[in-house]
Amino acid sequence: MKVHTTNYFDTFIQVAEDTKAACGMKPPSKGDKKTIAERQYDLISKHPYRYTSDDVLFQVFADRNDLAEAEYQHARAQFFSKGQACFRASPLTKTYGFGVHCDSEGKMAIYGMETAEYEKFVADENLEKVKAMKSSRK
Repeated sequence: MKVHTTNYFDTFIQVAEDTKAACGMKPPSKGDKKTIAERQYDLISKHPYRYTSDDVLFQVFADRNDLAEAEYQHARAQFFSKGQACFRASPLTKTYGFGVHCDSEGKMAIYGMETAEYEKFVADENLEKVKAMKSSRK
């Protein structure tokens, strides 16, 4: 079975060109269940440079589907047996004003678009830069 990955290495994912955010903002709660954006934000903001994109996307999937840890290995193989949307499509980069830095090991941290760190990553010539996907097709 082919295994797909969403991991980036030595890359900075900039916010989408059409974002309505003026700065990085914590995704708001909507009802009793946490949104995908909230779950991604919590994992990455509380543990910068601990998780890869694959780790975060799978953990959010596992939490939303109430998987037991004993099921993780099989479920992860199934999850990545088909392509998954990468962090360029994350609500954090498209809607909530965060850039995502992936280090040489693929571990991620988020930075608000208004921060000096965000600007430092944008200016870094040794870092590959990609933009988050636009919300509209225009």
